[in-house]
Amino acid sequence: MDNTSNSKKEISFNTKDILSIILFLVAFLIIWQIVFSLEIWPRVSLPSPAMVAESFVDLISENTLMEGIAITLWRLFIGFVISVVVGGCVGLVMVRFKQFGKTMSSFALGLQSFPSIAWVPFAILLIGFNDFGILFVIVMNSVFSVMNSTYGAIRNIPPIYLHAARNMGAGGFLLFRHVMVPASAPSLIMGLRQTWSFAWHALIGAEMLITTGLGLGYILAIGREFSNMSQIIATMIVIFAVGLIFDRFVFSKVEEKVREKWGLSS
Repeated sequence: MDNTSNSKKEISFNTKDILSIILFLVAFLIIWQIVFSLEIWPRVSLPSPAMVAESFVDLISENTLMEGIAITLWRLFIGFVISVVVGGCVGLVMVRFKQFGKTMSSFALGLQSFPSIAWVPFAILLIGFNDFGILFVIVMNSVFSVMNSTYGAIRNIPPIYLHAARNMGAGGFLLFRHVMVPASAPSLIMGLRQTWSFAWHALIGAEMLITTGLGLGYILAIGREFSNMSQIIATMIVIFAVGLIFDRFVFSKVEEKVREKWGLSS
């Protein structure tokens, strides 16, 4: 009975969310069309919703958009995996060696706040105009977030958990696998979510400046070069939608499952 009630509440909540989003989008499009009709800005600077939709259809029909999304997501996946592996390993070393952890934590925090676009000229001169340069920008903008997330998540494990596990004979890899990882999992998931966001921002900026071929950032850059605001806005909408989909339907779902498993959700 309780499960049925909760399911109905969840369906109702989702329906309200969808209706709210639809109403917001309709209102936004109406305001946009009104501003366009008033001709406050030239049509070159502010196209109408219909013009942006037409540009969107053109990008799809030419297969430019789908190919751009695929290439961008592939670069994002590679850069994200490298950041997680490297940052996670360094974060564990930071936990193991306390003095190194304190020093590296401050260093990583400073670099974490470093603007992603500032890495682009460095990557161009060091590596060149290629995919490795783009991956370098992604990694340098996200790996430090993984380091600090791993370091902070494990250090914030309640000591009583570790003492209890050691008293029951757990140690070494068993302690790490069955106590430390589960206890730090909620914080680690939040850290990965933040890391993905950093990687996504860095990737689009790098693709705009390191033009090595198709990608969402490259499509934006082409729209800028030809003063095609319709293409720019259409691509911006796609970038927003992709980011929202991954955050809402991947990382949010994983975070909810982990919090539910560890009894942290209400």
